[in-house]
Amino acid sequence: MERSWPLVGRDGELRAVAAAVRPGAAGVVVAGPAGVGKTRLVREALDLPARRGARVLWAHGSAAARPLPLGALAGLLDVPGDAPGGGADAVARALEALARRRPLVLVVDDAHLLDEHSALVLHRVVLRRLAPALVTVRSGEAAPDVVTSLWKDEHLPRLDLGPLDTAATTDLLARVLGGPVEVASAHRLWALTRGSPLFLRHLLAGEVAAHRFTAASGTWRWADRPRITPQLADLLEREIGALTPGVRDVVDVVALAEPVALDALDALTSPADVEEAEERGLVRTDGALARLAHPLYGEVRRAATGELRARRLRGRVALTLDAAADPVPRAVLVLDSDLPPDPALFLRAAEAATRLHDLPLAERLARAAARTGEPAALLVHAAALSWLSRGEEAEAVLADLAARAPRAEVRAMAQLHRTGNLLWTMARPAEARRALAAAGATGALPLHVAAMSLAVAASLGELDDVLARGPRLLREALPDDLVRVLAASAVSAASAVTGRAELLDEAAAVGGLDAEHVPAVVPAFGLVDSQVLGHRLAGSPQRAAERVRALRAASADLPGPARWMGLVVAGHAALAAGRVRDAVELLREAWAGLVDSGHEFRFRCRTLLATALAQAGDVERAAPLLADLGAQQHPAYRVYAPDDLLARAWGAAAEGATTEAAAHAAAAAGLARAAGADAYEVLAHQTAVQLGDAGAALPRLAALAAVSARASQAHAHARAWAERDGAALQRTAVAWEHLGDLVAAGDAAAQAADVHHRSGRRGPALTAAALAEALAARSGARTPALASALRPLPLTAREREVVVLAARGLSNRAVAERLTVSVRTVEGHLYRAGHKLGVSERSALAGVLGLRVE
Repeated sequence: MERSWPLVGRDGELRAVAAAVRPGAAGVVVAGPAGVGKTRLVREALDLPARRGARVLWAHGSAAARPLPLGALAGLLDVPGDAPGGGADAVARALEALARRRPLVLVVDDAHLLDEHSALVLHRVVLRRLAPALVTVRSGEAAPDVVTSLWKDEHLPRLDLGPLDTAATTDLLARVLGGPVEVASAHRLWALTRGSPLFLRHLLAGEVAAHRFTAASGTWRWADRPRITPQLADLLEREIGALTPGVRDVVDVVALAEPVALDALDALTSPADVEEAEERGLVRTDGALARLAHPLYGEVRRAATGELRARRLRGRVALTLDAAADPVPRAVLVLDSDLPPDPALFLRAAEAATRLHDLPLAERLARAAARTGEPAALLVHAAALSWLSRGEEAEAVLADLAARAPRAEVRAMAQLHRTGNLLWTMARPAEARRALAAAGATGALPLHVAAMSLAVAASLGELDDVLARGPRLLREALPDDLVRVLAASAVSAASAVTGRAELLDEAAAVGGLDAEHVPAVVPAFGLVDSQVLGHRLAGSPQRAAERVRALRAASADLPGPARWMGLVVAGHAALAAGRVRDAVELLREAWAGLVDSGHEFRFRCRTLLATALAQAGDVERAAPLLADLGAQQHPAYRVYAPDDLLARAWGAAAEGATTEAAAHAAAAAGLARAAGADAYEVLAHQTAVQLGDAGAALPRLAALAAVSARASQAHAHARAWAERDGAALQRTAVAWEHLGDLVAAGDAAAQAADVHHRSGRRGPALTAAALAEALAARSGARTPALASALRPLPLTAREREVVVLAARGLSNRAVAERLTVSVRTVEGHLYRAGHKLGVSERSALAGVLGLRVE
């Protein structure tokens, strides 16, 4: 991979080494493990002395040159190591030759491998201050005494260079790849390479070349297991060194099954071999467990271990594990071993993996368990398939089971799983309703059927039905987590959009949500999203963040859909608080995983990401999402339809079409009102006010002011803007900030600045503009109101709208169509605006407005 690899995460170290080679300085010893970047750091630090005219001499210690006197200096100095006067004379002559070359900087790389004479030359150079000396040594390696005396006797300071941390690794990857990197992928690379730039470079090059590390929607992500390139394998094998059969067994057992209990490892190999592996730095012990000293050692050894031997070793380790405590490790080993299959173990492990939301592993284990045809295993397998967006496979399993299972309870459960699969995974609501009716017709599991019926009704926007039946169902003795979460999710969605705060909290309690706990069923992600929506609409974003905390922690390191859904819900919570920059980061990463997955949560992610990008003013990235929003909808997200229209409103606003934006917000308000979704209607009217249109919003916000804290504040905002009361708008901004909506706060402050500016009140205008700018910096938002306040122009609102659209490249006719006015009207606005701005060329408008137009 021909890419530039910058030096990152080493600013302090770089300054220290650069200071050590200034004239009169003694130098420095840079120590660290192999591949950590010692030589690269020295080269970067030498750039300045080289420009000042100092000669840089590079000496290299090596095992090949070590037997030769002055071998490290061969080719640099015309001094034979076997001079007539012996070693002392050779050292003296070498020092004289170096003195004649001053000013210089002496660099000695891998000084731990120096021959005796070269080491003495280095030592004398430092003691006599003949030149600054930059010395690199590998930590943990034996070095000549005169070399170690350099730092032990304090002749040179020693700088220990550690591996890159996760933040520096992520930054390095983004700079090398030229774009953002998925956090989980960056963490995996860091964990595998332990922050070694050398290993990182080789591993990334192989994965990019093999198209396993690719960019999706602008974000780089790693979607496969690594494959070690021959070059990296050579480096690692040199690190590992030659292995005796006993030590090889230790390393391979740990590589195949880590962590391994020490007593089991001793029994499977031998205590002496375990001790030798630890002494050689191949394995490390952590309490009573053994792990590999470096994760990449495992990749090399697993690749080198034959399949038959690997299966035998896994089987031996599996027999040492207690499946009663945790069935997953033993089940995984048995599945890949030479032991006979254990379907009962596989099923228990699949259920455990599902509770942990590790869906790929759950599917694999359940598939092995389901080979017996056991109905319980088939249900677990089908559920995992559905949650992994493999709907057709799940439907085949479930339809067969629903038709042939002898017990009514099994048939009912199969039909209920079909209902969820058909509605959410396959987007076929009519068939889902038929499956739900079939489940009810069995007469079995009535509370399960009632909970699924409620969840279907909520998803399809049937709010009155949910609110009529939901509270009673919540207060029943519900039999398990799945039923509780389905019922709680439905009631949460309905109470969220209608503004029923007490019912929202009751649903959270029934669903088992608190700051430290999340239910161990996959529908919990939908439950938490509905709770976040409720607190977003109510104006309590801090509680939305609390709802997300446990779910985010539980899903952060998981593979596949669970992690993406966790990111979506966390992004939604950030958006609820007006933390646009954070929301974009979280949702963009989720979108990179979801966009091609077929998973239904991508529809939720798309709407939220489009909103966040538009609020950030990122027109180019928001546009394709908004276009897709109009082309493809999911029937199970009908309850969230106002959010789609609000995303369109912010998208139009980001383009400068504020009239169109206000129309979308009004349409969202109308849709919400027709559905009885008062809380959504409040947010829609509030959005219209932020976009500059308080006239239509004010009467309805007055009627809805008691719905929630957000409703009351939105009403105050609308009234202040309608009355063009700058002081009231500034108070509104502070109130929004206290409530936790930074975007609304910034817009209110910006509107205050606009009102003061147009009234000639320069001091208050500057104060309000400064507040707006501070809030924008915190949120990452760039809305039309903020743009106007931070770059005030002598234009009317309509003139500014026309000018912005023209600056973005729209023709006069296109602007007229966008605003539903005549071309002549557009021409008139442009003429007057140009006169006010002193601009005669259309191409100069973007610069005046501060727009970045590509």
